[in-house]
Amino acid sequence: MRHLRAVPCSPQPGRLTEGPVWDPRRQELLWVDIPEALVHRAALAPGDDLPDLAPVSTLRFDRPVGAVVPCASGALLAAAGTSFLHLAEDHPVADAVELAAPVLPDDGVPRRMNDAAVDPAGRLLAGTMAYDERPGAGSLYRLDGDGLITLLDSVTISNGLGWSPDGSRLYYADSPTGRVDVFAYDPATGALGDRRPFAVLDRGVPDGLTVDSEGRVWVAVWGGGEVLAFEADGTPHARVEVAASHVTSCAFAGPALDVLVITTATAGLDEERLRAEPDAGRLFVCRPGATGLPATPYADR
Repeated sequence: MRHLRAVPCSPQPGRLTEGPVWDPRRQELLWVDIPEALVHRAALAPGDDLPDLAPVSTLRFDRPVGAVVPCASGALLAAAGTSFLHLAEDHPVADAVELAAPVLPDDGVPRRMNDAAVDPAGRLLAGTMAYDERPGAGSLYRLDGDGLITLLDSVTISNGLGWSPDGSRLYYADSPTGRVDVFAYDPATGALGDRRPFAVLDRGVPDGLTVDSEGRVWVAVWGGGEVLAFEADGTPHARVEVAASHVTSCAFAGPALDVLVITTATAGLDEERLRAEPDAGRLFVCRPGATGLPATPYADR
Protein backbone atom coordinates (compact mmCIF):
# COMPACT_ATOMS: atom_id res chain seq x y z
CA MET A 1 0.00 0.00 0.00
CA ARG A 2 1.30 3.46 -0.90
CA HIS A 3 1.88 5.96 1.92
CA LEU A 4 1.46 9.67 1.20
CA ARG A 5 1.25 12.86 3.23
CA ALA A 6 -0.97 15.87 2.56
CA VAL A 7 0.07 19.46 3.32
CA PRO A 8 -2.17 22.30 4.56
CA CYS A 9 -3.31 25.18 2.33
CA SER A 10 -3.75 28.92 2.88
CA PRO A 11 -7.53 29.28 3.45
CA GLN A 12 -8.40 29.88 7.09
CA PRO A 13 -9.60 26.88 9.12
CA GLY A 14 -13.32 26.17 9.18
CA ARG A 15 -15.53 24.58 11.76
CA LEU A 16 -16.85 21.78 9.54
CA THR A 17 -15.41 22.20 6.04
CA GLU A 18 -16.90 19.65 3.68
CA GLY A 19 -17.92 18.74 0.15
CA PRO A 20 -15.02 19.90 -2.06
CA VAL A 21 -15.88 19.83 -5.76
CA TRP A 22 -13.91 21.13 -8.74
CA ASP A 23 -15.79 23.54 -10.99
CA PRO A 24 -14.15 23.09 -14.42
CA ARG A 25 -16.08 25.95 -15.98
CA ARG A 26 -14.52 28.50 -13.63
CA GLN A 27 -11.40 26.46 -12.82
CA GLU A 28 -12.11 26.85 -9.11
CA LEU A 29 -12.69 24.67 -6.08
CA LEU A 30 -15.99 24.91 -4.23
CA TRP A 31 -16.49 23.74 -0.65
CA VAL A 32 -18.75 24.45 2.33
CA ASP A 33 -18.48 25.09 6.05
CA ILE A 34 -21.72 23.45 7.12
CA PRO A 35 -22.69 25.04 10.47
CA GLU A 36 -21.28 28.42 9.46
CA ALA A 37 -23.57 28.40 6.37
CA LEU A 38 -20.67 29.32 4.07
CA VAL A 39 -19.82 28.41 0.48
CA HIS A 40 -16.22 29.12 -0.45
CA ARG A 41 -14.41 29.36 -3.80
CA ALA A 42 -10.67 29.18 -4.37
CA ALA A 43 -8.28 28.90 -7.29
CA LEU A 44 -5.21 26.71 -7.42
CA ALA A 45 -2.05 28.76 -7.00
CA PRO A 46 1.61 27.78 -7.40
CA GLY A 47 3.33 26.48 -4.29
CA ASP A 48 6.82 25.29 -3.40
CA ASP A 49 6.21 21.58 -4.04
CA LEU A 50 2.44 21.37 -4.24
CA PRO A 51 -0.18 23.89 -5.35
CA ASP A 52 -1.84 26.11 -2.79
CA LEU A 53 -5.43 27.38 -2.75
CA ALA A 54 -6.04 31.11 -3.15
CA PRO A 55 -9.45 32.21 -1.81
CA VAL A 56 -11.67 33.88 -4.42
CA SER A 57 -15.05 34.49 -2.76
CA THR A 58 -17.41 33.40 0.02
CA LEU A 59 -21.20 33.24 0.09
CA ARG A 60 -23.12 33.22 3.37
CA PHE A 61 -26.52 31.51 3.44
CA ASP A 62 -29.24 31.83 6.06
CA ARG A 63 -29.11 28.14 7.02
CA PRO A 64 -26.48 25.37 7.28
CA VAL A 65 -25.18 24.27 3.87
CA GLY A 66 -24.51 20.54 3.65
CA ALA A 67 -23.17 20.60 0.10
CA VAL A 68 -22.96 22.70 -3.04
CA VAL A 69 -22.49 21.70 -6.68
CA PRO A 70 -22.09 23.63 -9.94
CA CYS A 71 -24.95 23.55 -12.45
CA ALA A 72 -24.88 23.27 -16.24
CA SER A 73 -26.22 26.83 -16.48
CA GLY A 74 -23.37 28.23 -14.38
CA ALA A 75 -25.60 28.49 -11.30
CA LEU A 76 -25.02 26.79 -7.97
CA LEU A 77 -27.25 24.19 -6.34
CA ALA A 78 -27.00 24.09 -2.55
CA ALA A 79 -28.36 21.40 -0.25
CA ALA A 80 -29.13 23.82 2.55
CA GLY A 81 -31.18 23.41 5.69
CA THR A 82 -33.68 20.78 4.55
CA SER A 83 -34.16 22.04 1.00
CA PHE A 84 -32.45 22.52 -2.35
CA LEU A 85 -31.63 26.10 -3.32
CA HIS A 86 -30.77 27.25 -6.86
CA LEU A 87 -28.61 30.36 -7.07
CA ALA A 88 -28.07 31.92 -10.49
CA GLU A 89 -24.49 32.77 -11.43
CA ASP A 90 -23.14 35.91 -9.74
CA HIS A 91 -26.48 36.65 -8.02
CA PRO A 92 -26.71 37.50 -4.31
CA VAL A 93 -27.72 34.72 -1.94
CA ALA A 94 -31.00 36.51 -1.27
CA ASP A 95 -32.01 35.63 -4.86
CA ALA A 96 -31.71 31.87 -4.27
CA VAL A 97 -34.82 29.93 -5.31
CA GLU A 98 -36.02 26.77 -3.58
CA LEU A 99 -36.28 23.98 -6.16
CA ALA A 100 -37.56 21.27 -3.84
CA ALA A 101 -37.74 20.12 -0.24
CA PRO A 102 -38.47 16.64 1.09
CA VAL A 103 -41.53 15.95 3.20
CA LEU A 104 -40.01 15.21 6.60
CA PRO A 105 -41.53 13.11 9.39
CA ASP A 106 -43.66 15.06 11.84
CA ASP A 107 -41.63 13.87 14.80
CA GLY A 108 -40.07 17.09 16.06
CA VAL A 109 -36.54 15.92 15.20
CA PRO A 110 -34.41 18.74 13.73
CA ARG A 111 -32.64 17.62 10.56
CA ARG A 112 -30.32 19.06 7.94
CA MET A 113 -28.87 18.19 4.57
CA ASN A 114 -25.46 16.57 4.61
CA ASP A 115 -23.36 15.25 1.72
CA ALA A 116 -24.44 15.47 -1.94
CA ALA A 117 -23.04 14.65 -5.39
CA VAL A 118 -24.14 14.68 -9.02
CA ASP A 119 -24.37 11.40 -10.94
CA PRO A 120 -22.96 10.99 -14.49
CA ALA A 121 -26.34 11.93 -15.99
CA GLY A 122 -26.65 15.20 -14.05
CA ARG A 123 -28.98 14.10 -11.23
CA LEU A 124 -28.28 15.17 -7.65
CA LEU A 125 -28.17 12.66 -4.82
CA ALA A 126 -28.24 14.17 -1.34
CA GLY A 127 -28.86 12.87 2.15
CA THR A 128 -30.05 14.11 5.51
CA MET A 129 -29.22 13.49 9.14
CA ALA A 130 -30.58 14.53 12.54
CA TYR A 131 -28.62 17.23 14.35
CA ASP A 132 -28.30 14.87 17.32
CA GLU A 133 -27.23 12.02 14.98
CA ARG A 134 -29.99 9.76 16.25
CA PRO A 135 -30.04 6.40 14.41
CA GLY A 136 -32.27 6.05 11.36
CA ALA A 137 -33.50 9.66 11.23
CA GLY A 138 -31.97 10.46 7.83
CA SER A 139 -32.74 9.62 4.23
CA LEU A 140 -31.11 9.69 0.80
CA TYR A 141 -32.87 11.59 -1.99
CA ARG A 142 -32.56 12.04 -5.75
CA LEU A 143 -33.36 15.35 -7.41
CA ASP A 144 -33.70 15.78 -11.17
CA GLY A 145 -35.96 17.42 -13.74
CA ASP A 146 -38.78 15.04 -12.78
CA GLY A 147 -38.72 16.11 -9.14
CA LEU A 148 -37.54 14.72 -5.82
CA ILE A 149 -37.80 11.11 -4.70
CA THR A 150 -36.59 9.14 -1.69
CA LEU A 151 -34.03 6.44 -2.46
CA LEU A 152 -33.24 5.22 1.08
CA ASP A 153 -34.83 5.64 4.48
CA SER A 154 -33.54 4.82 7.98
CA VAL A 155 -30.11 6.35 7.36
CA THR A 156 -28.19 7.85 10.29
CA ILE A 157 -25.52 10.09 8.68
CA SER A 158 -25.80 10.07 4.90
CA ASN A 159 -22.32 10.53 3.44
CA GLY A 160 -19.78 9.69 0.78
CA LEU A 161 -21.34 9.53 -2.68
CA GLY A 162 -19.36 8.56 -5.78
CA TRP A 163 -19.75 6.55 -8.98
CA SER A 164 -17.56 4.08 -10.82
CA PRO A 165 -16.12 5.37 -14.12
CA ASP A 166 -18.85 3.62 -16.13
CA GLY A 167 -21.60 4.83 -13.78
CA SER A 168 -22.78 1.30 -12.99
CA ARG A 169 -21.81 1.39 -9.29
CA LEU A 170 -22.63 3.89 -6.56
CA TYR A 171 -20.40 4.04 -3.48
CA TYR A 172 -22.13 5.26 -0.33
CA ALA A 173 -21.40 5.57 3.37
CA ASP A 174 -23.83 5.73 6.25
CA SER A 175 -21.00 6.83 8.53
CA PRO A 176 -21.83 5.12 11.86
CA THR A 177 -21.85 1.72 10.17
CA GLY A 178 -18.05 2.05 9.80
CA ARG A 179 -18.11 0.87 6.21
CA VAL A 180 -18.57 1.98 2.61
CA ASP A 181 -21.24 0.12 0.66
CA VAL A 182 -21.63 -0.26 -3.09
CA PHE A 183 -24.92 -0.34 -5.00
CA ALA A 184 -25.62 -1.49 -8.50
CA TYR A 185 -26.68 1.73 -10.24
CA ASP A 186 -28.61 2.28 -13.47
CA PRO A 187 -27.12 5.41 -15.06
CA ALA A 188 -30.07 5.63 -17.47
CA THR A 189 -32.71 5.90 -14.74
CA GLY A 190 -30.86 6.62 -11.50
CA ALA A 191 -32.35 3.52 -9.88
CA LEU A 192 -30.48 1.68 -7.12
CA GLY A 193 -29.91 -2.06 -7.35
CA ASP A 194 -28.29 -4.64 -5.10
CA ARG A 195 -26.30 -3.34 -2.10
CA ARG A 196 -23.26 -4.97 -0.54
CA PRO A 197 -20.38 -3.96 1.75
CA PHE A 198 -17.37 -2.60 -0.14
CA ALA A 199 -14.81 -1.63 2.53
CA VAL A 200 -14.88 -1.82 6.34
CA LEU A 201 -12.67 0.56 8.30
CA ASP A 202 -10.70 -0.61 11.31
CA ARG A 203 -10.62 2.85 12.90
CA GLY A 204 -12.58 6.06 12.52
CA VAL A 205 -15.68 6.25 10.35
CA PRO A 206 -16.08 6.89 6.61
CA ASP A 207 -17.08 10.41 5.66
CA GLY A 208 -16.94 11.92 2.14
CA LEU A 209 -15.36 10.05 -0.77
CA THR A 210 -14.35 10.37 -4.40
CA VAL A 211 -13.56 7.96 -7.22
CA ASP A 212 -10.57 8.26 -9.56
CA SER A 213 -10.33 7.51 -13.27
CA GLU A 214 -9.08 3.97 -12.58
CA GLY A 215 -12.08 3.20 -10.37
CA ARG A 216 -10.28 3.47 -7.04
CA VAL A 217 -12.31 4.85 -4.15
CA TRP A 218 -10.70 7.50 -1.91
CA VAL A 219 -12.41 7.71 1.50
CA ALA A 220 -12.00 10.47 4.11
CA VAL A 221 -11.79 8.95 7.59
CA TRP A 222 -13.39 11.02 10.36
CA GLY A 223 -11.43 10.37 13.54
CA GLY A 224 -8.62 8.66 11.65
CA GLY A 225 -6.48 11.52 10.35
CA GLU A 226 -6.28 9.97 6.91
CA VAL A 227 -7.74 9.32 3.50
CA LEU A 228 -7.78 5.65 2.49
CA ALA A 229 -7.88 4.52 -1.12
CA PHE A 230 -9.27 1.15 -2.20
CA GLU A 231 -9.05 -0.64 -5.50
CA ALA A 232 -12.32 -1.42 -7.26
CA ASP A 233 -12.24 -4.89 -5.69
CA GLY A 234 -11.96 -3.40 -2.19
CA THR A 235 -8.27 -4.13 -1.56
CA PRO A 236 -6.21 -1.29 -0.02
CA HIS A 237 -4.30 0.93 -2.46
CA ALA A 238 -3.00 3.97 -0.54
CA ARG A 239 -3.07 5.88 2.72
CA VAL A 240 -2.80 9.66 2.80
CA GLU A 241 -1.75 11.01 6.19
CA VAL A 242 -3.50 14.23 7.23
CA ALA A 243 -2.45 16.37 10.21
CA ALA A 244 -6.04 16.66 11.46
CA SER A 245 -7.99 13.83 13.04
CA HIS A 246 -11.41 14.81 11.66
CA VAL A 247 -11.01 14.35 7.91
CA THR A 248 -14.32 15.07 6.21
CA SER A 249 -14.07 14.69 2.42
CA CYS A 250 -11.83 14.76 -0.64
CA ALA A 251 -11.96 15.56 -4.35
CA PHE A 252 -9.63 15.72 -7.32
CA ALA A 253 -8.98 19.23 -8.57
CA GLY A 254 -6.96 21.22 -11.07
CA PRO A 255 -6.88 21.31 -14.88
CA ALA A 256 -5.48 17.76 -14.96
CA LEU A 257 -7.56 16.56 -11.96
CA ASP A 258 -4.34 15.29 -10.41
CA VAL A 259 -4.44 17.19 -7.10
CA LEU A 260 -6.32 15.58 -4.23
CA VAL A 261 -7.93 18.27 -2.05
CA ILE A 262 -8.90 17.14 1.45
CA THR A 263 -11.24 18.95 3.87
CA THR A 264 -11.06 18.71 7.67
CA ALA A 265 -12.92 19.98 10.73
CA THR A 266 -12.42 21.45 14.17
CA ALA A 267 -15.92 20.40 15.24
CA GLY A 268 -15.84 17.82 18.01
CA LEU A 269 -12.27 18.62 19.14
CA ASP A 270 -11.63 19.76 22.68
CA GLU A 271 -9.11 22.48 23.58
CA GLU A 272 -6.31 20.01 24.18
CA ARG A 273 -6.82 18.36 20.80
CA LEU A 274 -7.04 21.73 19.05
CA ARG A 275 -3.68 22.72 20.51
CA ALA A 276 -2.22 19.41 19.30
CA GLU A 277 -3.74 19.87 15.82
CA PRO A 278 -3.09 23.50 14.80
CA ASP A 279 -4.06 22.77 11.18
CA ALA A 280 -7.42 21.16 12.00
CA GLY A 281 -10.18 22.71 9.92
CA ARG A 282 -7.87 23.54 7.03
CA LEU A 283 -7.87 22.21 3.50
CA PHE A 284 -4.95 19.95 2.55
CA VAL A 285 -3.51 18.85 -0.80
CA CYS A 286 -1.36 16.06 -2.18
CA ARG A 287 -0.53 14.56 -5.57
CA PRO A 288 -1.37 10.87 -5.17
CA GLY A 289 -0.34 9.70 -8.63
CA ALA A 290 -3.96 9.33 -9.72
CA THR A 291 -6.41 11.51 -11.63
CA GLY A 292 -10.05 12.11 -10.87
CA LEU A 293 -13.17 11.84 -12.93
CA PRO A 294 -14.58 15.08 -14.37
CA ALA A 295 -17.38 16.43 -12.17
CA THR A 296 -20.75 16.39 -13.92
CA PRO A 297 -22.75 19.58 -13.32
CA TYR A 298 -26.32 19.36 -12.13
CA ALA A 299 -28.60 19.33 -15.19
CA ASP A 300 -30.62 22.50 -14.61
CA ARG A 301 -31.17 23.12 -18.33
